[in-house]
Amino acid sequence: MSVSSGAAAPSYPSVASRSVIEFSMALGSFAIGICEFAPMGLMPEMADSLSVSELEVGHFISAYSLGVMVGAPILAVAGARMQRRYLLLLLMAFFAVGNAVSTLAADYGAMMLSRFLSGMPHGAYFGVMSLVAASLVPPDGRAKAVSRVMLGISCAMLFGSPLATWLGQLAGWRVIFAIIAGLALLTILMILLCLPETPHEQRNNPLDELKAVRNPAIWMSMIIGSVGFAGMFCAFSYQAPTLINQAKADPMWIPVALAAFGLGGISGNMFGGWLFDRLRFRSLGILLLWGTVTLLIYPLLTYTLPSMLLGCFLVGTMVSISPALQTHLIDIAADAQTLAAASSASVFNIANAMGPWLSGMAVAAGFGWSSTGFVGAAMTGLALLLYLTVGSIAAGQTAPCNANQTAAN
Repeated sequence: MSVSSGAAAPSYPSVASRSVIEFSMALGSFAIGICEFAPMGLMPEMADSLSVSELEVGHFISAYSLGVMVGAPILAVAGARMQRRYLLLLLMAFFAVGNAVSTLAADYGAMMLSRFLSGMPHGAYFGVMSLVAASLVPPDGRAKAVSRVMLGISCAMLFGSPLATWLGQLAGWRVIFAIIAGLALLTILMILLCLPETPHEQRNNPLDELKAVRNPAIWMSMIIGSVGFAGMFCAFSYQAPTLINQAKADPMWIPVALAAFGLGGISGNMFGGWLFDRLRFRSLGILLLWGTVTLLIYPLLTYTLPSMLLGCFLVGTMVSISPALQTHLIDIAADAQTLAAASSASVFNIANAMGPWLSGMAVAAGFGWSSTGFVGAAMTGLALLLYLTVGSIAAGQTAPCNANQTAAN
């Protein structure tokens, strides 16, 4: 890929301008994070209102994840020719409509459809947002920029979702989805005001985006990422019952445990971006090793409330894999950056489905709630093994300047 208009060095927005742009995009990721996790805390209220079981409310979570996996590649390819600014606006408008429909859903079928629609723009938004963030800074600061805009979803885990659970219990779950739609509209307004047009931005051909499916480096990176993330979800998905049944804590501590996980997520998110900017692809191996050690220690921390909260924090730090994987996919994607960056959300949701299923089987087999950590360590350890054996394929041929070819002028 060639850089147009001569050899002039790219210019970047001021720190103040960049911070405002990053905040406007992170607000969208905050809204998406609340939308993804809200039903987990509002299961009883949603079940009673829609006359379904709590198990069926769990289907709403699965419908959202399915929407992410289906929507990410379709919308990324379909929007490849659009300016990223306008694609972000369109995706957030799609997200707002999906959540508005959720506030009106009268039965199980309508809610399943609305959750699927709400999930469709998730992956493409995160992918395009990451590309825009990377284009605003020099090459050696791209992963940190990606980690900053992804702070929105970490903040959603830290206080957004617990607050939404509390407010939904008081005012009704439909209010939460209305608020999410309102946050999406506010994001649209902020992006319109803060993110400038880039008429000379390089546009990709949709057919070129599809070339990503022929790139073995992308596939191997996604496999390593999904297996590694599944380890985190093995433990995270069952933290509430582990807290109650293993640590013998009062259920009132569940929001505190979720907040501890979210705080770990924020810390890990920033550290992962910092480390990738320094070590590139090698950082993934270090982060996977950290995750494996953390999950091996986690079962030892599940017997008392203070140590359990520490364990929740440590598991949360495994979010550090996310900005590193996201930036690596941008590096190796060549002309398919939008699709590759969007696909990382699919990796996250595949892990979200795989982790609970595997650790749930261990608990059902009688190995106890602490076993979720050992199952998670096995998954993250397998990801580390894959990294060590096929890492040369997953590393691909990086081109760290690619995302910066569309830097703001």
